[in-house]
Amino acid sequence: MEADYASLRGNVSLLGRILGETVASAEGEDFLALIERIRTLSRGARDGDVDDRQSLLEQLRGLEGEQLVPVARAFAQFLNLANIADQQHMISRGMDPLLSASRNLDSNLRELATEGASAADIAAAIANLNIELVLTAHPTEITRRTLIHKHGEIGRCLSQLELGGLAEREREHLHARLRELIAQIWYGDDFRTERPSPVDEAKWGFAVVEESLWWAVPEFLRRLDTALQEHGDCQLPLDAAPVSFVSWMGGDRDGNPNVTAAVTREVLLLSRWQAVELYLGDLNRLIEELSMTRCSASLQALAGGAHEPYRAVVRNLRTLLRRTRDHIEAQLNDELPPEGDILTDIAQLWDPLEACYQSLLECGMEIIARGTLLDVLRRVRCFGVHLVRHDVRQDSTRHTEVLSELTTYLGLGDYADWDEPARQAFLLRELSSRRPLVPRNWQPSADVQEVLDTCAVVAQQPPEALGAYVISMARQASDVLAVHLLLQDAGVTYSLPVAPLFETLDDLSRARQVVTTLLDDSWYRGHIGGQLMVMIGYSDSAKDAGVLAASWAQYRAQEELLEVCGAHQVSLTLFHGRGGTIGRGGAPAREALLSQPPGSLRNGLRVTEQGEMIRTKLGWTSLAVKTLALYTVAICRANLQTPPAPSDAWREIMDTLSERSCDAYRAVIRGEPEFVPYFRHATPEQELAKLPLGSRPARRKSGGGIESLRAIPWIFAWSQNRLMLPAWLGAGEALAMAVADGEGDRLQEMAEQWPFFAARLSMLEMVFAKSESGLSAFYDDRLVPDELRPIGEQLRAKLASDTATVLALTGAESPMGEDSWEAESLRLRNIYTDPLNFLQAELLRRNREASRPELERAIMVTIAGIAAGMRNTG
Repeated sequence: MEADYASLRGNVSLLGRILGETVASAEGEDFLALIERIRTLSRGARDGDVDDRQSLLEQLRGLEGEQLVPVARAFAQFLNLANIADQQHMISRGMDPLLSASRNLDSNLRELATEGASAADIAAAIANLNIELVLTAHPTEITRRTLIHKHGEIGRCLSQLELGGLAEREREHLHARLRELIAQIWYGDDFRTERPSPVDEAKWGFAVVEESLWWAVPEFLRRLDTALQEHGDCQLPLDAAPVSFVSWMGGDRDGNPNVTAAVTREVLLLSRWQAVELYLGDLNRLIEELSMTRCSASLQALAGGAHEPYRAVVRNLRTLLRRTRDHIEAQLNDELPPEGDILTDIAQLWDPLEACYQSLLECGMEIIARGTLLDVLRRVRCFGVHLVRHDVRQDSTRHTEVLSELTTYLGLGDYADWDEPARQAFLLRELSSRRPLVPRNWQPSADVQEVLDTCAVVAQQPPEALGAYVISMARQASDVLAVHLLLQDAGVTYSLPVAPLFETLDDLSRARQVVTTLLDDSWYRGHIGGQLMVMIGYSDSAKDAGVLAASWAQYRAQEELLEVCGAHQVSLTLFHGRGGTIGRGGAPAREALLSQPPGSLRNGLRVTEQGEMIRTKLGWTSLAVKTLALYTVAICRANLQTPPAPSDAWREIMDTLSERSCDAYRAVIRGEPEFVPYFRHATPEQELAKLPLGSRPARRKSGGGIESLRAIPWIFAWSQNRLMLPAWLGAGEALAMAVADGEGDRLQEMAEQWPFFAARLSMLEMVFAKSESGLSAFYDDRLVPDELRPIGEQLRAKLASDTATVLALTGAESPMGEDSWEAESLRLRNIYTDPLNFLQAELLRRNREASRPELERAIMVTIAGIAAGMRNTG
């Protein structure tokens, strides 16, 4: 059926009108008239009126002093409100026939059955579901937590307004609440005054669990259970846990000196504390509800003969949790914990609650058993004792530094100078040794001690608290063995997954060799117990080689790793380090999953979800339910209807496309001697480093060129000036060369029959729709020295040529032309983002000539507003 966007347009109009009233009240009618004049001129300029464009530029250039921030805020806040309306539309009743999680599950499972999947096949696919969503901090996260809360409240008001049968008084109350919330936003501060600490970021992640995921998981599982009964002829097992959550917040120390062993320990404690708090809320609800007196003999014994046995059992649990909370708080305050048993194991929660559940079933009270109590049991299986499991991530060079300093101290030479065979021989010898590695009286440097302290914190945790130890920039087998040795020496007694992260093009190409070397070793095979996790990096590979070469390298690396692990009878979990943008591997989730190599999802999905995308996909309960349903049906489809493997002819073309696109990308990024100066003039890259965004520095090290800049701010800077360079550079040029070689028909065949290639073209279309050559040229005109401007002209010529190439292949008249809402949404946003872009370029010019606080603050507002307009910014 066709989607009806009338209610969405109505909500955008309503929120815009309230914002206008708020602005007029706060700043005066003359100021609102100025905003309306700018908006009208922007619409005319967007429609091609040259006079309106010139008038718009003159109006913006004429802004001074106290006008700058309010003008920028007005447009930025409208874009935020439009995003809220957009999110609410996704969960609205009007969109239920198209986007309902239940309908999605039902229709897709029915479709699989029609295509030949039996009820047993469907039941097995769901039984084997293992979705791990890894919540990560976001170095370009713009929105403050207090604003995120207000945005959620606005969404709730819009949801209530769509309900039928509201009394006029109720409707007026909701409108008044909307006016109040928008006024709170306008009169508040958009930005933090200081950078968040890693602990602050972790608390933000816990808040997402508390406000959304805690409620979304049991709701999703209820819907999955219904679909399974319909299409799999069975119920979801009581202890099923097809989805779980992991966090990098407070554990990701790669290039972030603010994440220390002490921080990780604190975040682990806070995670347990938050879990206890949430369970206490659940137990209080159960005590209110489970007043029944009829019970089984086993529950009567467990309750000690109490008149209200269910309440007695749950009250005992509540006492345990309260004591646990006191214990954790004492540890956080470095005080002596109180005596008494505390919650340390999931069975302490599960066993009493399951006993209540089974008793209710035995006594004919299934309707009660499958109410609130079932939801709590589902949460226990999903969130466990620790709420989320925590990953630790560290750069491989930090482990090398530890061993280098240690071997030098021991008189064995410098580990860093040894070749790979010598390193492996030393590590395997030490891994098999019974004596300690680190001498008792050794005094290492502060950096080395920090790595050892982190391993000690890991060793103090139960296995259920941790997800994996991820090694960024892993290049050799020794990088993996080194971590195993350091963890073993710290006292880790279980096989914590140690996941190498293959990031650059070179790393991805050598992934097979590294993993083969590891699996050929008997100690390593015995230690991992047939289970291996490997992380595939999307950000740095795309930054290194361009999106087309990177995506093909990622695809081939996954194929090769699956082949190697299959030969060694090892179960491989692929961990996808995707971001929100195309330049960082982002894509609509269904298309992204179905474009993976055959068999890559057999052992589950482990994928990062970052900052703004957490809010977009998981930040509201209803959105989270839809997201989990979407992941579920895509994984089931990928595993039951294996996506086609590329033919030899397709592979040959992709090899050529990859090589050519990488050459074209690097010819600009590395080969153009003045590219770095151009980049720093043409984008707000320099200013981004000053923003109090995430806890992690924008650069891995001070100074340096593009190679030292993190992938996320690299993408973010180009999205601000709307050239979107990293997300397309090189790809279209390679495709055009293939067409010129007479491969146009073959490319069309690949686009029609191969999900991987179709997804690449679709993502390029989305990028081209969001790019704006005219705005990029304006930035150059205002910010770039004359001698560097030819670089921008050449890049925009490439953009035009690449766009034409991709559209010719897809048969579309314009980028995203067939996706009516995406195109319309972008057109609506452009009216508000264009003034922000023009104003940002003007402000950057002024600030670089003479920096002033009001200029810097206005720049921050434009950055936030453009990010809201672009949506997937990092």
